[in-house]
Amino acid sequence: MTKLAPFDASDYLDSEEMMAEYLAACLEDENPDVFLSALADVAKAKGMSQVAKDSGLGRESLYKALAPGAHPRHETIRKVVEALGLKMSISPSATQAAE
Repeated sequence: MTKLAPFDASDYLDSEEMMAEYLAACLEDENPDVFLSALADVAKAKGMSQVAKDSGLGRESLYKALAPGAHPRHETIRKVVEALGLKMSISPSATQAAE
């Protein structure tokens, strides 16, 4: 019987462009845990200890903030995104842009 390794998205997040696209796609999901999980994947790809240090959060606090079911503050999300070398922005939805 063949054993398969569990999929780990962080293994494929090797550029800031890839990380940004991944987060943007996950942000479109209605379930906030999808985005938190993606943010955790990106932080893992960058190095959780370094992201914690750069964001000013403790490593354990970072893990807790990005856990499924967590309700992190906007400030925490902003700090993590900035520590990842990314920025968040808002644009018109496709339906609004077409009008």
